[in-house]
Amino acid sequence: MMKRRKKTRLRLKKWVWMVFFVIFLFVLIFFAVKVFIWKDEAKKSEDLAKEVSEIANVETVEETDENTEVVNPPEDEESDYWRYIKMDMINADFNELKKINKDTVAWVKLNGTNINYPVVQTNNNDYYLSHAFDGSYNKAGWVYADYRNNLNTLDKNTIIYGHGRVDKTMFGSLKNIMYNDWYNNKDNHVVKLSTPKENTLWQVFSVYKIKAESYYITTKFASDDEFNKFLTTLKGRSKFKFNTSVSANDKILTLSTCLDSYGTRIVLHAKLIKVQSK
Repeated sequence: MMKRRKKTRLRLKKWVWMVFFVIFLFVLIFFAVKVFIWKDEAKKSEDLAKEVSEIANVETVEETDENTEVVNPPEDEESDYWRYIKMDMINADFNELKKINKDTVAWVKLNGTNINYPVVQTNNNDYYLSHAFDGSYNKAGWVYADYRNNLNTLDKNTIIYGHGRVDKTMFGSLKNIMYNDWYNNKDNHVVKLSTPKENTLWQVFSVYKIKAESYYITTKFASDDEFNKFLTTLKGRSKFKFNTSVSANDKILTLSTCLDSYGTRIVLHAKLIKVQSK
């Protein structure tokens, strides 16, 4: 009787271990497949970015007094503004880009990061979370402008999003702005944006981490007072102090990405300081 019970217990233990082994094997295979798919999507995204960069022929542009305008120069002669308006802008070939994707609206570049991508835009903020520049399904997504914005006229707050990829593609390297090494190099404090209509330069005035919210992605403001309050709030959030004044006369550019799975966002704000019409 005792021997029979012992054999039964041994068989039960054996089955329990087999069940655990099967579950473990299933989990292992599941995550291995997930990693394979993630790496495959990352490679396709990276290869596409290189291909698109060559086609766009993004290059530094020469400025002339006839088609270049400085925007809202401050009275403060010590402002970093005077340093940054001397910096070059970039120009992209949108004829070639639009042959691949008619949704192309801009090209964005941020020094001190890997951000150097064409920007797309459609009638929602969901599609390019899971589609690449060529329209293929890819969870790496692409860099895209908020559907509420008009990149031809530029709103008071123009917003560009991208996934915070671990491999630092898309907006994965935007987290660099939270480190002293990025901040201490003043050449990093500008965003260069080219659109089919104009080339522009933007001076950074705030960088920070924050939980997901809708406030900093507001695009319309009822009055100058409301916009001034908005700017004061954004500037007050900054991890670093930038020698940049902002007012209701300014237009700003916002770059935003996810930092983690808990909803934390990395955010950068910059104001328009130079425009070159095409």
